Amino acid sequence: MSYDLFAEYYDELMGEVDYPARARYIDGLIKQCKPDARLLVDLACGTGSMTVEFAAKGYDVIGVDLSENMLSKAREKSDGSILYLCQSMQELDMYGTIDAFVCTLDSLNHIEDREQLLLALSRVSLFLEPDGVFVFDMNTLYKHEHILADNAFVYETEDVFCVWQNEYCGEGRVEIMLDFFEQQPDGSYLRESEFFTETAYSLEETKRLLEEAGLQLLAAYDDMTSLPPSPESERMVFVAGKKR
Repeated sequence: MSYDLFAEYYDELMGEVDYPARARYIDGLIKQCKPDARLLVDLACGTGSMTVEFAAKGYDVIGVDLSENMLSKAREKSDGSILYLCQSMQELDMYGTIDAFVCTLDSLNHIEDREQLLLALSRVSLFLEPDGVFVFDMNTLYKHEHILADNAFVYETEDVFCVWQNEYCGEGRVEIMLDFFEQQPDGSYLRESEFFTETAYSLEETKRLLEEAGLQLLAAYDDMTSLPPSPESERMVFVAGKKR
C-alpha cells in the first residue's frame, strides 16, 4: 500500500480519535520510565496529528513516515519546529540516539510479517538511548479474529464515502480493501481503492520479537488504561526499553 490515496481522507476517517487524550496517556508512560526524555521520534506519524501533540508537550519531535503525501499533510499542521523524515521503519536511520520512540494507532500491524517487524524493532533498538523508552500499540489477535474478521464497515463524511472490507486469512492476518467514493461537481462519484494487510501477534510473540531485537518488555496494558490486557482486549499498549 502506498498510503498516498489514504492520506487524502485519513484525518476525516480518524475524526473520532482523541489525540490529546492519547498523547497525555503516552506521555505519562514515557515519564514513568524516563522523566527527563527530551528527544522523541513518532514512528509512522501519518498526517502528524499525534506528532504535534507531543511537540506541544515540550518534546523535540521527529516525525517519520514512509508516505510523502502523509508527511505533506503533517507539515501543514506544524509551525516548522518538527523535523519530518520520509523513511520506512525497517530502514530507520537517525542522526544519533533517541530518548523516546512512539508508534501509535496500530501502525506496527501494517508490517506484514515477523521478519520485517523484527527489522523495524531492531532499528529502534539501535537508536534508542540505553535508558530510553519505546511505547507502541498494536491490534490484538482477538480484534483481527472477531472484530475485523470477514466483516465490512461503512464510513461516510462530508467529503467521502468509504467502504472497508476485510478478509481474515488466519494466523492473525487480515487483508483489507478500502473503496473511496468522492462526489464530483457533476454529481457522479469517483471511485478509488487501496489494499493493505495487517498482522496481529500475541503478547508472548511480541515479547519474543522485542527480545530478539535487543529490547525488553517493561509493561503491557489494555488500551488507554493501566490494566493488564484481557482476552478480549482489542488493542494492547507496550512499554519497552533496552535489554540489559
